[in-house]
Amino acid sequence: MVLHAKNESPIVAKTGTEGRLSDACASVNAGICGFACHIEAWEIDKSVVGLEISESKCQQIQRFSDLVRNLTLKEIFMPVTRNPVYLAAQQSGCHGSCPIPMAVLKTAEVAMEMALPREVSVQFEPCKGQKD
Repeated sequence: MVLHAKNESPIVAKTGTEGRLSDACASVNAGICGFACHIEAWEIDKSVVGLEISESKCQQIQRFSDLVRNLTLKEIFMPVTRNPVYLAAQQSGCHGSCPIPMAVLKTAEVAMEMALPREVSVQFEPCKGQKD
């Protein structure tokens, strides 16, 4: 992962976003904190994906977005304890249950054609035996 680097990919834009071709885009509602963000990922080459995380008013996610600009295929699949996305989230002060780091990895996988673009969700419901 390239930290603090601006992506200057010469790829032509499909979406019109800063001259880049976005292969995958995701909108994320982080939950009770009320913060949302937009994630774009594009394939730079067969083993590197570029990332942009935008539209978040969360200071931690703003710091996180400055740290996570590119990922290699190998980094995308690293275990959580060594994964550069989760390490950047920790460095940025993100809450442990923040869904944004997971969404960044999922969006990167889709851009690299390693996953299909399917929704991911957590839905809370009453526990068995619990009264409403």
